Amino acid sequence: MSTDSADDSAPVSTFDDFDIDDRVRAAIDEVGYETPSPIQAATIPPLLQGRDVVGLAQTGTGKTAAFAIPVLSRIDTSARKPQALVLAPTRELALQVSEAFGRYANKMPEVKVLPIYGGQSYGVQLSGLRRGAQVIVGTPGRVIDHLDKGTLDLSELEFLVLDEADEMLTMGFAEDVERILADTPDEKQVALFSATMPASIGRLARKYLNNPQEVTVKAKTATASNITQKYLQVSHQRKLDALTRVLEVEAFDGMIIFVRTKSATEELAEKLRSRGLSAMAINGDMVQAQRERTINQLKDGSLDILVATDVAARGLDVDRISHVVNYDIPHDVESYVHRIGRTGRAGRSGTALLFVSPRERHLLRSIERHTRQEIEEIDLPSVDDVNAQRVAKFADSITSNLGSSHLDIFRGLVENYARENDVAMADIAAALALESRDGGFLMAPDPPAGQRRERPDRDRAPRGGGHFQTYRIAVGRKHKVSPGAIVGAIANEGGLTRGDFGNISIRDDFSLVELPNDLDSETLNLLKHTRIGKNPIDLRPDMGAPRGRGGYNKRDGYNKRGGDWGNKRSPRVAGRGRG
Repeated sequence: MSTDSADDSAPVSTFDDFDIDDRVRAAIDEVGYETPSPIQAATIPPLLQGRDVVGLAQTGTGKTAAFAIPVLSRIDTSARKPQALVLAPTRELALQVSEAFGRYANKMPEVKVLPIYGGQSYGVQLSGLRRGAQVIVGTPGRVIDHLDKGTLDLSELEFLVLDEADEMLTMGFAEDVERILADTPDEKQVALFSATMPASIGRLARKYLNNPQEVTVKAKTATASNITQKYLQVSHQRKLDALTRVLEVEAFDGMIIFVRTKSATEELAEKLRSRGLSAMAINGDMVQAQRERTINQLKDGSLDILVATDVAARGLDVDRISHVVNYDIPHDVESYVHRIGRTGRAGRSGTALLFVSPRERHLLRSIERHTRQEIEEIDLPSVDDVNAQRVAKFADSITSNLGSSHLDIFRGLVENYARENDVAMADIAAALALESRDGGFLMAPDPPAGQRRERPDRDRAPRGGGHFQTYRIAVGRKHKVSPGAIVGAIANEGGLTRGDFGNISIRDDFSLVELPNDLDSETLNLLKHTRIGKNPIDLRPDMGAPRGRGGYNKRDGYNKRGGDWGNKRSPRVAGRGRG
């Protein structure tokens, strides 16, 4: 295995230096990439030459393009069969990778990219497979389901990518990955990307890769010291309400709000405008003239809020931006660093706010870990905070209008009305204020605390506000299951994160798993039919709490007290989340 390192001190190359398909090259230009990142510069050439590659890089270094560009450049667009398979540990990553492939293949309409993952109906996936998708991006569990059903044929696969391989193995997918590899041809090109190189990854590389070139690169994860970083934990359904409250109480000059999709930019900007805020969307569908006009409005102060995607905000440099809001949390650290770097320009201070839902806390921790900076949690502005600001702004508007040259005209009209109708001046002023604000001046109080879900504890944050229910699954020691396999399978199919797991206790022919007590019926039905290997887990509530059980505990790792496997050396479960 030959080894290379890549860093920012290496000579700068361009995409024109690589033998990339012209259509892919045009798509790269459209996305806005100018020069390849270090991991791309180091891995694209050997992958284009057909070599196997091991890429050691953190999330956020541009590794998706590092393998997507060579795959699309070498794919046979006339063959309607699976030619490339990308394995990802979570459904979020599978979707992210699939969307990236779609961007780089947007000049290749004959190329079909299909994500397959747990939690999505089989019908959509079966239809895509029947239409002859050439690129499959999937999570291990669902890929094996299709292999077992005979709906996915990998016999003519030419490219295999293991993305975030260390996460897959940590989540208990080692056997699944090897099972999938066994169903692929011996003659294929393999690319393995991992943030770390534990012994298990080394064994996998030696067993399944042919004299790979190893490349190591470090991500840029430094954040500017003049940017204050905060986060707000809020459910997806309450994001808009939370954002509205923040905008009412926070004094800002110019602001960029980042969302993931082009459609979300338009939707959120429209909702903010309907609330009386000066907001516009900016996304990749905008023509250049419109983009420049919108940015100029932000610069000159006629526009206060820009709702943008990462691609649309690339290269945006406006000194007036005092705040950046990550309405949708980015999936990689470098995107986060680039986003918040839009504020704090020209030596000024800036503020970055991150919205985090309970099941996205693993992404927050990843950002904190890689930037080596703890992000401060703040509380949602209260109704009293919002109303105090509204009263203050109302008083300011009165003070401002008292100096207007048109005041004499309206004073005369009001005095005449008061005389003719015998109405107090204060009542007339109140009526005019009511008319201008349509009656909805003060925000209604929040529901009583007993009707609201408690905010989860930071170290123990299942979706049910810190409350677990014990479930019984029909696999145990005799089925040779591990805690990692249980977490991986349930997280993969049910859309859960590590924070959603309590204790795990493995018995002879069954296991007990603590999960949030507010799982909906759809999730429970998905989990009921989930398999670990070939065994259905038949998840159902446990009718009796076991005594003195041991198992996996999120705070303490594996609890050996009373455990069936307490004397075994087992790694801590570090499941990333949904797959």
